[in-house]
Amino acid sequence: MHPGAANSLVESSSGVAGPDPASRQVKRIFLLSHMRAYTSLLGHILGSHPEIDGYYEMHRSYATGKDLQQQLRDYAEREQPKPGSRYLFDKLLHNDYTLNLTLPELGDAATLVALRQPEPTLKSIVSLFAKKDIDDLYADPAGATTYYVERLHALATFGRQQPKRYFYFDAERIPTDTRRLLDDLGQWLQLASPLTEHYQLFSQTGTAGKGDSSPAIASGHIIRQQSRYPDLALDPALFQQAAQAYRHCRQQLLANAINA
Repeated sequence: MHPGAANSLVESSSGVAGPDPASRQVKRIFLLSHMRAYTSLLGHILGSHPEIDGYYEMHRSYATGKDLQQQLRDYAEREQPKPGSRYLFDKLLHNDYTLNLTLPELGDAATLVALRQPEPTLKSIVSLFAKKDIDDLYADPAGATTYYVERLHALATFGRQQPKRYFYFDAERIPTDTRRLLDDLGQWLQLASPLTEHYQLFSQTGTAGKGDSSPAIASGHIIRQQSRYPDLALDPALFQQAAQAYRHCRQQLLANAINA
């Protein structure tokens, strides 16, 4: 046994030493976006592919190599990694979590960035959080708008700082231009088989805090009928603020994307 071998073993619940999940050699896929942009749907589609592990929001930063090792351990505690997988997926939807692409381990990371238009996004956020039993900042249109605008400002900054390091797409393409988008992503990720709009259900599917908790995510396929929220109106001043942030952010992301 070489000197470093002991560090790559962990003791299982049965008392038998096994390989440390953090020693697996995988590339990362990161999806940078915001809430209610079909990210749970895309995460499940990606995570159902035999070459990709991960599908839910892990709520963590990736600032150091130790963060990446802990990601592997945390995922292995909940799910069984696929034998042939070569990617591990996570999505970052909040400014609380950082992604340091200067880490040597992330030199080959595949980063996706997606935006959804403001009106359906804000209405979806408010509608979702208004159903919760506790008062939530996002249940108020002003709170939802503040989150959306601040998140888009951060994503625009990311685009300027990381030119040609990410693949951009409009989130609306997930339900409306599905086949072409999945083909584009599969080609960019160099997957051996196509991505499909039918996906598996996993242990965290529909769990609050891990992604979409609505019944739709449990269907196992894309539902193209979209909610319109006819009874939910947005203040014109708030909408204008969100629309301006969207236009600016999308312009920045498109200008600096690898698929520009």
